[in-house]
Amino acid sequence: MGSIGNGRSGSDVGIEMPPAGSKTVLEPVAVSLTTPPIPRRPRLGMVMVATRAAALVMALLAISLMVSSKQRGTLTIFGIEIPLYANWSFSYSLQFLVGTSAAAAAYSLAQLLLLAHKVVKKLSMVPSQRHAWLLFAADQVFSLAMMSAGSAAAAVSNLNRTGIRHTALPNFCKPLPRFCDFSAASIACAFLSCIFLAASAVLDVIWLSSL
Repeated sequence: MGSIGNGRSGSDVGIEMPPAGSKTVLEPVAVSLTTPPIPRRPRLGMVMVATRAAALVMALLAISLMVSSKQRGTLTIFGIEIPLYANWSFSYSLQFLVGTSAAAAAYSLAQLLLLAHKVVKKLSMVPSQRHAWLLFAADQVFSLAMMSAGSAAAAVSNLNRTGIRHTALPNFCKPLPRFCDFSAASIACAFLSCIFLAASAVLDVIWLSSL
């Protein structure tokens, strides 16, 4: 049999070592560190777009209906006709509803534009946990603000419709039905916008659980 290595017999396996005086350089082995891909979750992204679009539409409807709630009428008390004029700007609570709805609409529109930009660039809608936490906090703030504004406006609207007990103050919605109906519809849209913003906050929690 032939010899292997340093001329030894086939039963022995020799390993040639570099000479003692030689300088051997060991090349470093590159280890690639790959981060796990960010989940895209297209279905959840579509639901997020839908809820933000619905919140935007409801906030805009709340503004337009409340701004349109103006009416003139006549109230008759003991045979005396009293001219009335109702306008949303006369009430601080209704002004608060319009301002809060405008802020919520601007926020929802900004989020929709940001989501559209990410879809065009083929990026994840929620790229990091920090971004998800910011969205969650903002959605909670605007949801609670819309709830507060809707509750304050509902109290004023209910007072106009029912009057004040134990006093001679009448029901102002009888001579001013258009004003009361538009105000009630605006308040309902404000509460719906609050619900959609709260739903967006729930979706943010789902994104956080997957990051």
